[in-house]
Amino acid sequence: MSCNYADGLSSYDNKGVLGLAEKFDTDDNIENKTSLLTEWILQSRHVVVHTGAGISTSAGIPDFRGPNGVWTLEKKGMKPITNISFNEAEPTVTHMALTKLVETEHVKFIISQNIDGLHLRSGLPRNTISELHGNIFTEKCNICDRQFVRNTATTSVGQKSLGTSCPGPKHSGRSCRGKLHDTILDWEDNLPAEDLDMAYYHSNMADLNICLGTTLQIVPSGNLPLHSKKYGGRVVIINLQPTKHDAKANLIINMYVDEAMKKVMKKLGLEIPEYQSDKDPTRRAVEADFVEWTLTQKTVKSTQKRYEETCKSSGKKRKLSPNSTAPLDSKLPKKEESSDSKVDVKNEDIEEEEDSEDEDDTSVKNEETDEKSDE
Repeated sequence: MSCNYADGLSSYDNKGVLGLAEKFDTDDNIENKTSLLTEWILQSRHVVVHTGAGISTSAGIPDFRGPNGVWTLEKKGMKPITNISFNEAEPTVTHMALTKLVETEHVKFIISQNIDGLHLRSGLPRNTISELHGNIFTEKCNICDRQFVRNTATTSVGQKSLGTSCPGPKHSGRSCRGKLHDTILDWEDNLPAEDLDMAYYHSNMADLNICLGTTLQIVPSGNLPLHSKKYGGRVVIINLQPTKHDAKANLIINMYVDEAMKKVMKKLGLEIPEYQSDKDPTRRAVEADFVEWTLTQKTVKSTQKRYEETCKSSGKKRKLSPNSTAPLDSKLPKKEESSDSKVDVKNEDIEEEEDSEDEDDTSVKNEETDEKSDE
């Protein structure tokens, strides 16, 4: 259960801005904005999607900073009423829609902060996702660094030894003598290098970064969607609460993520597949000797090469909409201001941060945030 996961983390005082009021766009705005997003997806060469806890709430897994989130209620001495077991949760409409978008190559890559394993269970290929904070359904060998799929959710947090041996053979054919550990990061743990590298490369290459169900408060993952801005990339945020980077977004849609994905998929002419347990790697792990879930060095290096060819060699802004004579941003509905949805959070200077590849801290933490009342 997600509350058990949260309870297993180390004590950490700064959990960010919690419990901000949710805002819903009007039906007319939703129609206009989802149409615009669909147009941008069709025009883009490299779409990357960043996912947070908000995409799993319809599966019964609570988010963290929403009005009824784990951290929000913790501050009040309470726990969420709805809290399904990770083993019982199933991929949502959004998870399945994203798997279809990757399959049809409308989306090139997914970057997730979620540890619930629902992307894996939706059938998403390993080379199309970075799991920056770990996965409750995977375990990693401390010797060969390979990852394997579990058939049940781990109860361990903080990359601890699970007391089981690595099932994978070495290249020589001999058994690896390593021990398996959970992959779930604790506060201040370093992010997995391969996943972070892939997330960095794809975020920079993207001409469209779409953020789903996240307030973007955790660093470094929350800053990744902005990395392509210096190359002319767009940022879209779909979330009910204000986010840390609203001021830098090209489009903000305030609605339930599942409903947004249904509209976009319909406009794209694509059907959202149903979750099928026989295609779930965690189900296959019951009978197989092992199911591997390793992000290979070959994949990382080939992506690095594409990143260098796309971004580092030119450094110029890419032309995103060759068939458009007017800026697409001009088609946006007029912004509506609401006093109860305003939030002023301290943003760091992203442009300066992107000038150095090594400047981002690679540990999991919240940036200091200041919420100012409108009263």
